[in-house]
Amino acid sequence: MWVCGTLWGARAPVLMRQRLLPASSCSRPATASYSASAPSRVRALVYEHHGQPDKVVELKDLELAAVSGSDVHVKMLAAPINPSDINMIQGNYGLLPQLPAVGGNEGVGRVVAVGSNVTSMKPGDWVIPADAGLGTWRTEAVFSEETLVAVPSDIPLQSAATLSVNPCTAYRMLVDFEQLRPGDSVIQNASNSGVGQAVIQIAAALGLRTINVVRDRPDIQKLIDRLKHLGAEHVVTEEELRKPEMKNFFKNMPQPRLALNCVGGKSTTELLRHLAPGGTMVTYGGMAKQPVTASVSQLIFKDLKLRGFWMSQWKKAHDPDQFKELILTLCDFIRRGRLVAPACSEVPLQDFQRALEASMQPFTSSKQILTMG
Repeated sequence: MWVCGTLWGARAPVLMRQRLLPASSCSRPATASYSASAPSRVRALVYEHHGQPDKVVELKDLELAAVSGSDVHVKMLAAPINPSDINMIQGNYGLLPQLPAVGGNEGVGRVVAVGSNVTSMKPGDWVIPADAGLGTWRTEAVFSEETLVAVPSDIPLQSAATLSVNPCTAYRMLVDFEQLRPGDSVIQNASNSGVGQAVIQIAAALGLRTINVVRDRPDIQKLIDRLKHLGAEHVVTEEELRKPEMKNFFKNMPQPRLALNCVGGKSTTELLRHLAPGGTMVTYGGMAKQPVTASVSQLIFKDLKLRGFWMSQWKKAHDPDQFKELILTLCDFIRRGRLVAPACSEVPLQDFQRALEASMQPFTSSKQILTMG
């Protein structure tokens, strides 16, 4: 239920407690001195129940509380729609905020004002969420300083808006599981996904060779050309990966010691078949909604390792400064032209239904980004 003065229940995690009010006559608590404008009304995409996003998400008017202490008033600039956002609204994600909740786990905003205790950011700075569950699909918000990370404002807006989820996941998987050196190869499925595109670019920047598996589709050559333009060395369809001729492929290509799986089912079976002995397959998604199956012979005779990765879990296990260091590393890639945002379609916040529907279509080639305008 709505609680006067907040959009969170008593049991909500600290990171999800945003000082957000429904547009009502609720009184506001007194605040300490701050460099802020008067409280204002904002628009937000809210869901009160779990279900299909196009059925449960509503555009609502909310009231923004005054800033105090360690609060930061942020005007959101852009926020993408990711698969994790859809899963969270559906209620089948590993992290679920207290309902009702504002959608969106990622995005970039500009600091409007800060409370008297804030030291890590100032008005005018760009900021992104420090973790999932913050609720970025809104025009403005007041967040706690600890829930935000300042980012350089000299990178493209779309890159900043899509920085904290997919590129971070790609980088960590490439460097944390196998000690790869320039010239080594990596194989991945879902190569057209946001993570897949980031893997291609970061791997190329690190001198790694990539074998990128995609589903066949009518415009397959257009997709192959686009991924190769990003730095993909090889792009093959799932059907091609199953053919016996793939054995000849590795005569001129080192067998990959790292496989990245976002699909599950038969797709993972094929990745494991081509993985080098002693190699590791990291699963970070399950688009096929099928289990990962590994044969006994692969585990025993090839000594393959099966691991999982979730960026939110990585953040919990590491110091916040390490996440900030990761963000700066990726920003350096962006400045050097080694990492660009995935193909994006900008959609005004009020047209969210169109964006939600587009983001859930098969073979989606463009990430939907909500702009707050």
